Amino acid sequence: MSHASALYFHVPFCFHKCHYCDFYSIVDAPGHGEAKENEAAHPTMPPARQLPFLDRLLAELSHRSTQLKLEPRTIFVGGGTPTLLSPDLWRRWLSEMKQAGLLERVTEFTVEANPETVTPQLLDVLVEGGVNRISIGAQSFDPAMLKVLERWHDPMAVGKAAKMIKSAGISNFNIDLIFAIPGQTLAMLDEDIDAVLSHEPMHVSYYSLIFEPNTAMNQRMKLGQITPMDEETERAMYARVMERLSAAGFEHYEVSNWARRSDEVISRSPWRTKSHEDEVSPLRCHHNLLYWQNANWLGIGPAAASHIDGHRWKNEPHLGRYLAMSPEPPTQDHEHLPTNESVGEQLMLRLRLREGVALSWLSEHLVESDGRAAVIDEIIKLGMLERTATHLRLTSEGLFIADAVLAKLL
Repeated sequence: MSHASALYFHVPFCFHKCHYCDFYSIVDAPGHGEAKENEAAHPTMPPARQLPFLDRLLAELSHRSTQLKLEPRTIFVGGGTPTLLSPDLWRRWLSEMKQAGLLERVTEFTVEANPETVTPQLLDVLVEGGVNRISIGAQSFDPAMLKVLERWHDPMAVGKAAKMIKSAGISNFNIDLIFAIPGQTLAMLDEDIDAVLSHEPMHVSYYSLIFEPNTAMNQRMKLGQITPMDEETERAMYARVMERLSAAGFEHYEVSNWARRSDEVISRSPWRTKSHEDEVSPLRCHHNLLYWQNANWLGIGPAAASHIDGHRWKNEPHLGRYLAMSPEPPTQDHEHLPTNESVGEQLMLRLRLREGVALSWLSEHLVESDGRAAVIDEIIKLGMLERTATHLRLTSEGLFIADAVLAKLL
């Protein structure tokens, strides 16, 4: 029986749809997302769709456990806004996972949070249930930039949430940010970096804004209402992020991710492959490392994607159909990549990591007739890739055009 080393749960509920977001989400809060900005985002009673959603989520999890050996070492709950669920629903969910034995091997359990929905009551339930990592969606600390993104939260709420998270006993938390927002300047970027560092996160994810096709922001761009950042300024912003986070004691371990360097004993991650035996900081996001290493993970919930033994599929992004079909959820985008395409995909994923891909892995998987070997040599000559004694990796210059470089290796 195949096994899954990680579980991802997708909670689609939000109280407002941000204009840059292309993840599947639906408005499910008092006022249907049109509530006043100072109105409490966490409802006293869960909206009508949340209870049947949790019932269905647990039914799907139980069904998948009959098909796969679930031995998760990491769990990640994303959305949507998972912290929009009430503490009572969370208590039941975590209790049932514990009773099923799914938390026995888990070393990292992350829950995404909108800062406005973090409360001491909810955090007590999460900590008691085994959650040990929170990812706060901040995006920016500048009200004008949040307005451009149509992100509804008070910038001050991020600091309040960080204090509550630390008081609850969770020291390992991430803050998500975005740069290259239309209208943003380098000075504004510096203020955002100052703000995030003041909250002392253990991890920072800093993404360049992408105008995803099916988003309100992309439509606004097409209508000429907003203009994307020019490439020169975007490059300067990325360089500033790298420079300042490194100076602040963060390890840049993936194109868009930084973990705080630690004097603690570095733990050897038990789920890394033999070709990745180097030691890994315990403050990196180990769940995402599994994605980049193309490990086996199972996605639960509408729109959740899975990868098991080279087979990929995605649950259909439609809550109504998800709730109606049980125990097998409606799925789509099934694929099993042939060996050649699979190698290209793994190269693309592994090279996102700053350490790159092990040369031993390349010699094992890249046959002489594979044209990618010549492509790699050419990219090395251009100065975008380099070989170390043990790995092939992106150079500092290659980082600035990582997506373009990696696309050549698919």
